[in-house]
Amino acid sequence: MNLSLLLENLTSPALLFFAMGILVVQLKSDLEIPKSSSKFISLYLLFSIGFNGGRELAHSDFSVEIIWTVLFGLVSAVVIPVYTFFFLKKKLSIENSGAIAAAYGSISAVTFVAAVSFLEIQQINYSGYMVALMALMEAPAIVVGVTLISLYGKKDDDSPKISSLIGHSFTNGSVLMILGSLIIGLLASESQAQGIAPFTNDIFKGFLAIFLLDMGIISGRKLNDFIKSGWFTTLFAVVIPLINGSAVALISTLVTNNVGDRFMLAILAASASYIAVPAAMKMAVPKANPGLYLPMALAVTFPFNITFGMPVYLTIIGS
Repeated sequence: MNLSLLLENLTSPALLFFAMGILVVQLKSDLEIPKSSSKFISLYLLFSIGFNGGRELAHSDFSVEIIWTVLFGLVSAVVIPVYTFFFLKKKLSIENSGAIAAAYGSISAVTFVAAVSFLEIQQINYSGYMVALMALMEAPAIVVGVTLISLYGKKDDDSPKISSLIGHSFTNGSVLMILGSLIIGLLASESQAQGIAPFTNDIFKGFLAIFLLDMGIISGRKLNDFIKSGWFTTLFAVVIPLINGSAVALISTLVTNNVGDRFMLAILAASASYIAVPAAMKMAVPKANPGLYLPMALAVTFPFNITFGMPVYLTIIGS
């Protein structure tokens, strides 16, 4: 792996603020970001990514490569929860296996946001349609996870229908914000986009740093309790993302040669959902333990990806 790339990533202000958040918890400080402010910042980041993705999409030509790349992303969102489910159910219950598999087959919008900043530092461009693909990859894994639980677990007549789960996934606030912003960015003229550029571009990194500070605090609080759950889930939360991200980084060359797009596909495959999937699983599979799949995704996989994962995937693509 490129050690200079890893060092550059580890010393980025955004990542250091994340580490500061974890340290805040260990020091038992009362520093915290108010929930209302945290929600606003997360919505702003999704808005900025979506809007700029729409602007990029407006300048892009529709091609066969786009179709193949989107299909590749959707297939990975189905394959990952299937193979991870059968691996997990050797050690865990059917409900927990399905919920964790859904989380790791789905995506993390926050990891995507961090990846955008990472590529910007490396001066690597990615296609605007990757933002739409991110939103599309959220629902399939949830459907696969719930379907596998229903096939291998005890039947429950009160379980929600698949159609309601899909609808819930696409009406999730984060998905609506990023898709809506994407469409607005696509429709806006160049002069209109420039009018709000200071808001969509100039302050992005500052908000990202504060947001990652908040994520560090949340991760630090969940990490201590999660470590007590045992080595298997901790090891899974590191090894499986690395396998998924590395495999996609290699295989994605079959659908596109764009380095930025291949990196984004790898990040989407390596990330794990801790927003949409927990919300869906709470409704569909209440027997699944959120004390497992939530800290796995947030307190282990997320920090692994933004520290070590991203340099690894980019090195694989560039090699």
